[in-house]
Amino acid sequence: MADVLQRLRKARVVIVVRADDASNAVAIAEALVDGGLVAVELTYTTPGAGAAIEKARSRLDDRILLGAGTLTTPEQVGEAVAAGADFLVSPHLNRGLLNTMLESGRLALPGVLTPSEVAAAFADGAEAVKLFPASSGGIAHLQALFGPFPEIKVVPTGGIAPEDVGAWLEAGAWAVGVGGKLAPRRLENDESRSELVKRSRSLCAQLRQDSTR
Repeated sequence: MADVLQRLRKARVVIVVRADDASNAVAIAEALVDGGLVAVELTYTTPGAGAAIEKARSRLDDRILLGAGTLTTPEQVGEAVAAGADFLVSPHLNRGLLNTMLESGRLALPGVLTPSEVAAAFADGAEAVKLFPASSGGIAHLQALFGPFPEIKVVPTGGIAPEDVGAWLEAGAWAVGVGGKLAPRRLENDESRSELVKRSRSLCAQLRQDSTR
């Protein structure tokens, strides 16, 4: 769990994939990795998400830090773990679900928004949290949370554009989740795949440039 948390920190960005089907989810994940991005979250809003995670794990092996997202039931947690997910993400804070996620031994990122939810998540054993939807309160909300919780590790997600990742990292985010503003729901052809690889490389270059400032 600690190793995955540090790998997430090093990756700095997690691409959240909500695809039309499992085959598109895997194809998108492969294109993202080919573009240099290493942390990808395949969500359970995708039909056949468990199979997609298993196939992505098999094809990309240790080239990818693979997450399972939008987990809402213990059964999904079990399936995601069996499929090879490195970290587990829920859109909300449910204490029973969080306990199941933690018991799996994988890094758990429960979704939180309010100070009460942050406090409850860490009291129940979470090492890090997902701030969702991040766009609702913006960077000011993240910074306000660091007042009473200066040591929290937060992954803001929801409505964040690739060009804004650097600002969130500078504000103290552990890593930043980027979804539909980068990753499409499907790859229509070779051209759309090439475009995604290109956009992924552009984001990687942006992150490298930000790190040198």
